[in-house]
Amino acid sequence: MLFHFRNKFPQLDPYLDKYLKFQQRMEVPAKKTLLEEGKVSKQYIFIGKGCVRAFFNNNGDDKTIQFFFENEGLTSFESFINNTPSLCTIETIEPSILYILPKKYVTQLMDELSHEPGFVQMILQMSARRQTHYMNEFVSFIRDTPEERYKKLLSERPHIVQRVPQHYIASYLGVSKVHLSRIKSKLAKGKLHF
Repeated sequence: MLFHFRNKFPQLDPYLDKYLKFQQRMEVPAKKTLLEEGKVSKQYIFIGKGCVRAFFNNNGDDKTIQFFFENEGLTSFESFINNTPSLCTIETIEPSILYILPKKYVTQLMDELSHEPGFVQMILQMSARRQTHYMNEFVSFIRDTPEERYKKLLSERPHIVQRVPQHYIASYLGVSKVHLSRIKSKLAKGKLHF
């Protein structure tokens, strides 16, 4: 499987199959840097197996922005499109199997697909969903307490809590590891309610 929209748009299979030979399968260990903050993104990453995070450095502290799992694709989007330095670093959290497609082929593929009826609309819908997700994250970070954000994570995306090390979750929530331990302890004692 090359892209996460393949099963949503099966008529694209002939196009995608044409580019399979250009993608590189990589088996990488945990904590492997796939893109460094400040470098230009030149590849699209599809996760066959594993977990990846995007983060930026804030005066020596990692601030996790997002987690990605199986059957999700990612890149530093602005960097990839505009050839600008990436605002984030992308690295694996778990040993992962990744499929990498260089930008040159992504651009060619998108150009070919753009002529297919309904493709542009599908890309716009996917972009809108992702934009809405990031906007909700942004609003939650301003409006909700860390406790509320953690409870939301537990209820809406429990796989993150199950698979991601606690220090990355703390970074994602914007709290220290100690603060996250306190939140979990209160939750276990029933002092935080859903």
